[in-house]
Amino acid sequence: MNINKSCCFFGHREVTHNIRQKLTETIENLIISEKVDNFYVGNQGQFDSMVYTVLGELKTKYPHIKYTVVLAYMPDRKTAEKYGDNTLYPDGLEFVPKRFAISRRNEWMIKKSAYVVCYVHKITGGAYQFQNTALKKNRTVINIAEKFD
Repeated sequence: MNINKSCCFFGHREVTHNIRQKLTETIENLIISEKVDNFYVGNQGQFDSMVYTVLGELKTKYPHIKYTVVLAYMPDRKTAEKYGDNTLYPDGLEFVPKRFAISRRNEWMIKKSAYVVCYVHKITGGAYQFQNTALKKNRTVINIAEKFD
C-alpha cells in the first residue's frame, strides 16, 4: 500500500459531540482532494465504531476505497462475525503483552499512513498520545474535535 494514499484514525473511546457530519466530510475530502483510498481503523470505542460505519457508507459512493479494521488482539469468533474478512492483525503483535497491544497497533497504523484523522478534545488518554506521535512523525493530522471546542 502507498503510505501517501492511506489514512488512520484515533479518537477518545466516548464521543461527546455530534461529529458524524464533520467526520464524513473530512473523509470524503481526503478521498476527493488527496486521493486517499486506503483507511485503517481500530475497534475499541464509539469513535472507531462511527468511523467504521461512515467508511462503509462512503464505500457505496466510492467503491474503489478500502477500509480495514486493524486489531490489537488476536481475532476471535465475535470479531469475525462482526467484521468478516475486513480485518488485519499486524505481524508480531501476538508477541506483545496485552497491555501494550493497542499502543503497538496504533504505532503500526501511523507507520502505514500519511494522514491521521483524530477526535481529540482532552489532553489525556491514548487518542491524545497518538495524535502527538503522528505529529512528531510528520503526518498530516486533522483533529475534527477542534471545530466543537
